[in-house]
Amino acid sequence: MSCVDDIDIKRIPRHVAIIMDGNGRWAARRGNDRIFGHTRGVEAVRASIKAAGKIGVSYLTLYAFSTENWNRPKIEVDALMGLLVNVITAESNELLKQNVQLKIIGDRSSLPPDVCKEVDRVVEMLSVNDGLTVVMALSYSSHWEIINAVKTLAVDVKKGKINPEDISRELFDGYLSTAEIPNPELMIRTSGENRLSNFLLWQLAYAELYFTPKLWPDFSEEDFYEAICNFQHRERRFGMTSEQIKKTKLK
Repeated sequence: MSCVDDIDIKRIPRHVAIIMDGNGRWAARRGNDRIFGHTRGVEAVRASIKAAGKIGVSYLTLYAFSTENWNRPKIEVDALMGLLVNVITAESNELLKQNVQLKIIGDRSSLPPDVCKEVDRVVEMLSVNDGLTVVMALSYSSHWEIINAVKTLAVDVKKGKINPEDISRELFDGYLSTAEIPNPELMIRTSGENRLSNFLLWQLAYAELYFTPKLWPDFSEEDFYEAICNFQHRERRFGMTSEQIKKTKLK
């Protein structure tokens, strides 16, 4: 029996974020190079998109490439960029059929021109859809995002567009790359690592964190449903007490 049968369709998280970790270790255990693991990880991406779309998740953010990943061996970085372009191109028609939209967040200035060109083409192609929005974090890190937001905000303050006394959490949200996206309610990380790795640090302030020992290429549609079931069994208090939450639900 699938865990999907236990999911309360009325309590689906609107936004799920995933740190897709473990490709390299998965490949190493099989005597292959790291890029083999990244290639096989595409299957887990397909499974997660399918699962998210099936149960009604609105946004699925995938941590595809961090700003720190540029420090990896050049041969791996080049292979990853090539794989990224190939996958986006190959999957575009299927995503169109699945009514999936695509959004990219991250430091575009550091991405190769051919990657930006193909990504922009597919984003435009899928803009006619109105279903699940897949957000790909490419050359992304929270440190980059927050510093970039502060710089832009400082410029607007200097120009007199904003009064420093009016700066609030809500206003700052509007300067982030996720300005038009609700904050994740659930963050999933594979491979058994229990850290955020500079991913959506501002946005994950009140998200539920789910860590699984499974390496990313082994993460299946059923694993996604299990994470949702786990999420639905948690009490989200946002600083309040259980008693306060119960009273709020009764109103």
